[in-house]
Amino acid sequence: MRTLRILAIAPTSFFADYGCHVRVWGHLQALVQRGHEVRLITYPSGRDRPPVPTVRPRLLRRWPVQVGSSWKKLVLDMLLVPLVVQTARVFRPDVVHAFLHEGVALAQLLQVRGVPVVFDYQGSLTAEMLTHRFVSSRSPLLPFWRTVERLLDRRPHLIVASTRHAVMHLVHEVGLPSERVIYLPDSVDPRVFRPAGPQDTSRLNALRVRWRLSAERPVVAYLGLLAPYQGIDVLLAAFREVVLGWSGEGRPLLMVMGFPFVREYTRRAERLGIGEHVRFTGAVSYDEAPDYLRLARVAVAPKLPGSEGAGKLLPYMATALPVVASDTPVHRTYLGDEGYYARPGDAASLAQALRDALRDPEAMQRGRRLRARVEAQYTWEHAGHTLERAYQQVVAK
Repeated sequence: MRTLRILAIAPTSFFADYGCHVRVWGHLQALVQRGHEVRLITYPSGRDRPPVPTVRPRLLRRWPVQVGSSWKKLVLDMLLVPLVVQTARVFRPDVVHAFLHEGVALAQLLQVRGVPVVFDYQGSLTAEMLTHRFVSSRSPLLPFWRTVERLLDRRPHLIVASTRHAVMHLVHEVGLPSERVIYLPDSVDPRVFRPAGPQDTSRLNALRVRWRLSAERPVVAYLGLLAPYQGIDVLLAAFREVVLGWSGEGRPLLMVMGFPFVREYTRRAERLGIGEHVRFTGAVSYDEAPDYLRLARVAVAPKLPGSEGAGKLLPYMATALPVVASDTPVHRTYLGDEGYYARPGDAASLAQALRDALRDPEAMQRGRRLRARVEAQYTWEHAGHTLERAYQQVVAK
């Protein structure tokens, strides 16, 4: 395939250390590695992450990272309008790669001029608004936003969707032709996220000292955003059942890695009486995350059902960790029969799944099989190849 000029639009505070941004970076760096020329337009706040060249507005660079829906994002989206036009005039893209629905809206500035648009669909716009309480289910504006979402879903030449559930939604509910929607699951680099080796010993020992981790206590790891829709409230309630009812040696310890609302969840753990059994690290950089996961015996993904993907599973799997997850179609897509499943939102069920994983003598073998699944199906190289074929399809037309 010939070298393409790809203009990516990601209306978010790229780069911050969570799943959406990892997917943006992973796809674009894979395209750079395959020889394509890439430019990424994004919000003023955030940080650059090589090898992806980033273009930002000069204004409002001191605004904090924006997570989820908010009125502030509408202001930031308006800042990107002239930047999209100016960058395209100089860069002359062959194709626009739009992330998030706001990215599709901005891409219309170029689509009307004949530039094809590929949309990376990571979930429903209105579902995110409801999750982050940007609108209420009773709001008179909700039908308006649903209409906007439906119009934006229909605009791109091609959509790459992060879950099979999203593919079915776009084809059967939005009414898109099946040839305009491609399944592109989340990915990871298994050379970066890997099990611990002798070369990691000194760094891991330093982390154990820093976070007061006893070698006798198995660590249960959570890595991701801290919010109710991620199941953090359920996780803390479940872990209370596990740790207070544990018999014998080796009482587990929960390591919660992520942001925001760290202070609020720390207080919740204290109120539940498990403060001494939980470590809240705050945000962990993507570069440090592999070492943090190597400290764990088991990883957990208690996310409630929704239209979004489940990118946090891939680092867990690549590190060869057994994974406890809420029983959703997205989680089963990645974990298959190797996961330990709990009913979504059910603390007692999650507690039992955690106990099962911690006590299962076959848990390590399950983890190794999960890593093998990653190497076979879920690498950035696989994603780059799929995206190249998608571009070829739209550019040819």
